[in-house]
Amino acid sequence: MKQRLMLAMILAWGAAGLTGCGAPEQDAEPAVDAAPAAAAAGAQPPAAERQAYFGDLHVHTFYSFDAFIFATRATPDDAYRYAKGEPLAHPSGFDMQLDRPLDFYAVTDHAMFLGMLPAMADPSTEVSKLPFAKPFQTAQTAAERREAFLGIRPFLAPGKADDVLDVNVVKSAWQDIQGAAARHNDPGKFTTFVAYEYTSGPDNQNLHRNVIFQGDKAPDIPFARLDSQNPEDLWQWMDGLRDQGIEALAIPHNSNGSNGQMFKLTDWAGDPLDEAYAEQRMRNEPLVEVTQVKGDSETHPLLSPNDEWADFETMPYRIATWMDSDINGSYVRQALGNGITLQATQGFNPYKFGMAGASDTHTGAASLDEANFFSKVGLLDGTAQLRGSVPLDEPDAEGNIYEKTYYTNWSAAGLTGVWAEQNSRAAIYDAFRRKETFATSGPRMRVRMFAAMGLDPAILQAEDLTGAGYANGVPMGGDLLPGDGAPAFILQALRDPLSAPLQRIQIVKGWVADGNPQEQVFDVVCADGLQVDKTTNRCPDNGATVNLSTCEISAGKGAGELKGYWQDPAFDPGQPAFYYVRVLENPTCRWSTWDAVRHGVAPREDFPATIQERAYSSPVWYTPAG
Repeated sequence: MKQRLMLAMILAWGAAGLTGCGAPEQDAEPAVDAAPAAAAAGAQPPAAERQAYFGDLHVHTFYSFDAFIFATRATPDDAYRYAKGEPLAHPSGFDMQLDRPLDFYAVTDHAMFLGMLPAMADPSTEVSKLPFAKPFQTAQTAAERREAFLGIRPFLAPGKADDVLDVNVVKSAWQDIQGAAARHNDPGKFTTFVAYEYTSGPDNQNLHRNVIFQGDKAPDIPFARLDSQNPEDLWQWMDGLRDQGIEALAIPHNSNGSNGQMFKLTDWAGDPLDEAYAEQRMRNEPLVEVTQVKGDSETHPLLSPNDEWADFETMPYRIATWMDSDINGSYVRQALGNGITLQATQGFNPYKFGMAGASDTHTGAASLDEANFFSKVGLLDGTAQLRGSVPLDEPDAEGNIYEKTYYTNWSAAGLTGVWAEQNSRAAIYDAFRRKETFATSGPRMRVRMFAAMGLDPAILQAEDLTGAGYANGVPMGGDLLPGDGAPAFILQALRDPLSAPLQRIQIVKGWVADGNPQEQVFDVVCADGLQVDKTTNRCPDNGATVNLSTCEISAGKGAGELKGYWQDPAFDPGQPAFYYVRVLENPTCRWSTWDAVRHGVAPREDFPATIQERAYSSPVWYTPAG
């Protein structure tokens, strides 16, 4: 019965172009060009036939120095096989496996020290004989591995690693990463991207980016933190690659741990932002990673005090430290607001980005399911005790009954969803570029939004709603042109059949008033036949519950599909604005509660017992005429 119901839902949604995994196969990969929007328009199906594809653009294997220290031995080939549905051994000895294959995947190993740790562990290499290599060869316990990790950090700056870095090793690892992407790219079935991580982090302030190449063309060696910690130098390098016919984009991640540096209002040198900065940043960084294992970066409860769902998997620290991270300049929604404020006051927007999600796994295997969470750093957090969700066998020397670790702030997340004509590099990369993307916290919810000025609500009755949306409006990632009436939106969401039902669709609006950014969250569509309260702009509670002793969710609550129309009730045509969709599931157990249930202990009282998984669409922007 359950399988028939799921099939009926998918078939019903297929009329709207929401078919996702298992899409019709294509016979050949479209030609890849060095410019964005590479695929010839006449060679692809019409926009109304775009389908949802899901993937992870942030995956580390044994070529990353930290993953190797954490005992990961998975290769890029292993990572791609995992994404296609095969099991992969965790460093702790158990098997990791997805509940179904993904559509696309990118191995993004750290460019700095790329491949150096495996080479140092190989006694046949010259670098293995360096005194520097010894701690990485002998570390066995968790404490020794942490000490080895900390020992490498003083060398992670320009000019610091010259005596211990072998460029030929780096080139060899980079060639193997490209080779694995070529071996596993299967147009129409599974897409890979040549990629890597640029890992700038001065004073543990996270300024990391994942660099995703459009096609097979890539430089001989990636630009790394060891070349410069200034992300503006990375963009300059990427601009230079385009002159060589090599197209790529970068995706910032974990802005929550940037200590306010990711979206600050000055450049690297401390000068005010200007139009040239905005154009270069948006040319190179059209997307931002809004959610991943190290927490959610949409917003913070102190930045969005009127948003009841703002405190979602909030990580308060900088990266790999207990140091607090300043919230101002660290969260995506605030950056979107500051971007349209700069647009209103100075005529440019450096923060006009679409949404992406990823896992940031360091085992080669994305950990996306709260009920099957194995975290990210191999032997250091591969058990419930090491993650701090289950009591230690004996209190530690300080009397703590739980492992003292910031891994407790981590989350099973996330994925990038795209709307693309086919499962191919060209089509998916084009979706990145036009920002027709959405992020999820792990489940494969499908989210769609179309917007137009003065859109007639009767469009909801269209036989081909998706076709009507493309014909009469712009999809997520687009720009609303000034026109008659207020911005109006068609909203659609379909649940992940292997996750919880949907509870509500919301629109998050940001605008500029008197030169200052403002925001408001509107519930638009409620599950279970409930109606939005016109005074509070909220759906009534639908009564969905979770049994914390079993993690069973209440039956008969929530929806498989939500669809609706919304028009901005407070639109001012003179105010710049952005709008994005947030979809919430019914509550479910958090991973820490699942750990406790499996071990027969009570969940920690200082942790959230439940969460509401969610998805974020890329925004649509409105800019006044002139």
